[in-house]
Amino acid sequence: MQSSEKKEAVRKFKERKPLLGIYAVRCTVSGRVWVGSARNLDAARNRIWFGLRNGGYIEKDLQQEWTAQGEPSFTYEILETLESDLHPLAVNDLLKQKCNHWVAQLAAKQLLPG
Repeated sequence: MQSSEKKEAVRKFKERKPLLGIYAVRCTVSGRVWVGSARNLDAARNRIWFGLRNGGYIEKDLQQEWTAQGEPSFTYEILETLESDLHPLAVNDLLKQKCNHWVAQLAAKQLLPG
């Protein structure tokens, strides 16, 4: 890859818009589900897994389940994505509304927004 190609790839990476939406963390052993919303779904998964792997995730019941069942028992699933061209003032309300819908739909526990 030449220098100009690398610069173009970096530019495209920096210009990409993160996925907004709702996600679920599932324990395949116990069947428990946690639902959250994020302005960047990829970063949310990394943040959650980092906290859980280090034993200090803020949601204590999720951390206890992770510790008891182990990482291979957990999945991260994107439930719904939102349009990236939403008005900035509408994003928080829509994420909250969609998150509440999925919590009720899946009988899940809600995670703090990330």
